[in-house]
Amino acid sequence: MKIAVLKERRADERRVAATPETVKKFVGLGVEIMVEAGAGAAVHFPDDDFQAAGAVIAADPAAALSGAGVVLKVRRPIMDDEDGENELAAMSKGQALIAMLNPLIRRADCEAYAQAGVNAYAMELMPRITRAQGMDVLSSQANLAGYKSVLDATEEYGRAMPMMMTAAGTIAPAKVFVMGAGVAGLQAIATARRLGAVVSATDVRPVAKEQVESLGANFVMVEDAESAQAETEAGYAKEMSDEYKKKQAALIAETIAKQDIVICTALIPGRAAPILVDEDMVASMKPGSVIVDLAVENGGNCALSEMGAVRDVNGVKIIGHSNFPARLAVDASNLYARNLFNFLSPHIDGESGSLSFDIEDETVSGVCLTRDGVIVHPMLTVQE
Repeated sequence: MKIAVLKERRADERRVAATPETVKKFVGLGVEIMVEAGAGAAVHFPDDDFQAAGAVIAADPAAALSGAGVVLKVRRPIMDDEDGENELAAMSKGQALIAMLNPLIRRADCEAYAQAGVNAYAMELMPRITRAQGMDVLSSQANLAGYKSVLDATEEYGRAMPMMMTAAGTIAPAKVFVMGAGVAGLQAIATARRLGAVVSATDVRPVAKEQVESLGANFVMVEDAESAQAETEAGYAKEMSDEYKKKQAALIAETIAKQDIVICTALIPGRAAPILVDEDMVASMKPGSVIVDLAVENGGNCALSEMGAVRDVNGVKIIGHSNFPARLAVDASNLYARNLFNFLSPHIDGESGSLSFDIEDETVSGVCLTRDGVIVHPMLTVQE
């Protein structure tokens, strides 16, 4: 069995879907690995390192894809409605495409995968079960994004984060407010605390209160009957009622006005990111304050954020960098590549090197979008 590892071609993407470490592990299972030339250049993995690990270097995508049963990528293929050459067109019927495919937003892509006969697996749909923790790409990448969000905030903040007692006087600690206490939010809390900030956080899920407080932050939330049911069985946040949103918004508005840094991390699978910081809230913040919007690629949690830009709105910096994990591309690639190896390795025969997915395995059925020319994932086949 041959696995093709393609170079990422999106302008903001520096990660790679395999590393010399995971290539060596795959080769040890009897798998042939074809890595497109330059695939790891942006993360300091030269072609020579991949070759030393046992990979064959392919001159271009066509050479890498030729005869491959599995195609590993970080991001979904570039399609006809985007800048760049259609990457799906180079793939063959029967190949398994494994990447972060954003299927709940890019549903038309799933039709294209089915029409091309490509068996597509969206790693961000991995079930959040104990056995799949090592395959959970959302967690591995969000963890780094949360960390980086705090570092980006400090760069624009222009002041010290911790309290400092000096002969010339005392520097007050920065006040940081984290909106959303998932993986990214919890890492942002931990990072801001390590830097000495006074941290508070909010989330619609009551279960997050204990996690937030365990990290030394104050929990800010309207607690009522609706908030007690604010989490799905899969561990994601539910969409809240308009009435609850109004009460929460009033509390958040009061809190935000007192903050130096606000980090927004709230996402709802398959939907545009909810607006948590409106224009009036931005206007209430002191000049020199900073907002970091980790949800900007899904529309943003801040009404004034702009993807790929840092805006200055009356002295308030609003950071809307695209693809936060790729800003720590080396570590992000290492974690993502291990996620993919952990996903594939249980289905590879250690003697023959052949791959056979067990579709009854929920780690497979949970991420499989298309199979044999048909869209099969229940989240895509249910009529809305």
